[in-house]
Amino acid sequence: MTLQATYTSEKKSAESRFILPFMQIFYETFAQPLAFTAFRVAVGVMLMVEGYPKFLAPMSQVGFVENLGFHPGWLFSPMLAVMQFIGGFMIAVGVLTRPMALANGIMLLVTLWFHYTHPYGQALLTPEGIAALKANGAVLFTPDGLKRLADGGHVFLEQVQGKAELASIFWAGAALFYAAFGGGALSVDRALIKREF
Repeated sequence: MTLQATYTSEKKSAESRFILPFMQIFYETFAQPLAFTAFRVAVGVMLMVEGYPKFLAPMSQVGFVENLGFHPGWLFSPMLAVMQFIGGFMIAVGVLTRPMALANGIMLLVTLWFHYTHPYGQALLTPEGIAALKANGAVLFTPDGLKRLADGGHVFLEQVQGKAELASIFWAGAALFYAAFGGGALSVDRALIKREF
C-alpha cells in the first residue's frame, strides 16, 4: 500500500473514527490549524526571548561556544544570537520554518548534551551560599521549600538539573517537530509563498 493510498483510506474512514462525526470539519478546519500555529508561535517566541540578550550583545557567548568546541568563538557567538532571535521570529511567523527549526533543534540538542555532561556542580552549594539562603529563607522560600536546604541544597540542585535537562528535551523536540512537518496551514510559507523548504 502506498503512502497516498494510506492517506486516502484514512480520509475516507475519518468519519468512522469520530464519536461525533460532525466535529470532523471543526477539527480539520479550525482546531488543528489553530493549535499547530499557536504551538509554532510559542516555540518561536521562546527562542526570541532566549536569544534577545545574545542578540543585544552578540559577542557575549564567545567563551562559552569555544568551551563547547565551536571555534572561532567570534563567529559562532553571533551566529547563535542570530539563529535564536531571528530564527525564532521566522519560526513564529512561519517563514523558512523547516530550516530555521532544524538549526534551532540541533542547537537545543547541543544544549541538552551540555546540561547532561556538565551538571550543576557542588561549587554552587558553598557553605556561604547555603547560609545566605537560610538567613533569608523566610523571604525566598515557602516552609516546604526551606526544608530542601536541610541537606545543604543537594536535592534542590538535582531538581534544577532535572528541569534544565527536561526543558532542553522539550524545546528540542518542539523545534524538530516543525523541522519535520513545516509551518502548517497558517504560515507564511504555505499561505503566501505557497511552497515550503
